[in-house]
Amino acid sequence: MSQTILPVFDKSLQTTAIWLDEIERDIGPDRAFAWRVLSVVLQRLRDHLPVELLAHFGAQLPLIVRATFYDQFDPTGLPRPNAGTDQFLDAVAEGLQGSRGVNPRDAAESVFALLQRHVSAGQITKVENALPKGIRELWPQTEQAQ
Repeated sequence: MSQTILPVFDKSLQTTAIWLDEIERDIGPDRAFAWRVLSVVLQRLRDHLPVELLAHFGAQLPLIVRATFYDQFDPTGLPRPNAGTDQFLDAVAEGLQGSRGVNPRDAAESVFALLQRHVSAGQITKVENALPKGIRELWPQTEQAQ
């Protein structure tokens, strides 16, 4: 059994390392902080998605990243009420308290751009369409996104 499960972990570790490298290019070279940024932004994003959609979205994340996406997950009351840009960024800032400084907008935009590059376009479109306008405005603009 261990021979069939190890490649799954190896692939997840490799993909997660690539994702963290990309975040580090945006926010500075600190692997642990890049992980924290990824975790906080994903969890705040998760809380604004309908449960069925967040399950489909979560399934596209690398196994290791998926674990942080669901960490302390409580589907009660999801999706949370519409949040504007400021409320979302305040929640990101709160999650990053006690760590080195980073602009919460830069953190959110870095993770959203990463997701735009690595998650299927169809899934990203569904996520974007489900988000309140204030959060959706933080996503990278593409020809398809408005």
